[in-house]
Amino acid sequence: MAGTVAAYFDLDGTLLNASSEKTLTAHLARRRPWRIPWGTLAWTAGFLTNLMTGRAFYDAARNRGHLSLASWDVLERYSTELAENKLKQHVPSEAWEKLAWHRQQGHRLVLVTATVAPMAEAMAEILGMDAVYGCGPPERKGVLSGSERGWSVPRRKGKVPVVQRDAETNGHDLAKCYGYGNTLADSWFMSLCGHAIAVSPEASLRRHAEAKNWDILDWR
Repeated sequence: MAGTVAAYFDLDGTLLNASSEKTLTAHLARRRPWRIPWGTLAWTAGFLTNLMTGRAFYDAARNRGHLSLASWDVLERYSTELAENKLKQHVPSEAWEKLAWHRQQGHRLVLVTATVAPMAEAMAEILGMDAVYGCGPPERKGVLSGSERGWSVPRRKGKVPVVQRDAETNGHDLAKCYGYGNTLADSWFMSLCGHAIAVSPEASLRRHAEAKNWDILDWR
């Protein structure tokens, strides 16, 4: 039975008491101060463009303008360094214990996050995940434009097809799987899983979890 089970985890605010992408962005700005005004301008332009093309405010605000003109190679290098030297210490002990418990049960561990792919992959390595789905294009070469066009974007409802596809590919029965998240945006993929667990949830997810009789864990 264990082989049919996966545990799907969000990253920021769930397994990690920090914002992984904000940490990466701040590190880029410290190394290249010119990125602060440029990133602000690029993000604002992306935000307004997204709104004018009909995207929801939540999604419009999460464009990648703050990473524009950064190369994928640089993001991968910095992500690896930050995951090991800074972000690892922001993983609560309860998270490590829960990951260990799932491994003991023979469950497959999957990270599904809206964090940019190099950082998602670096944190997945630290956490010992079996698979990871982050935001990014199929091929990562050159520099970022700030646009997510052509990317896989597991955010909000976008996590649903990612989890469904992963479960189908790996022979998981979602009714026996676990879904961990901390925001109402995560509730879409959590609802797919027979065991939905709200981790240190924001108020809206806490109310939703209570109404659905989901488990609630407070790790911070």
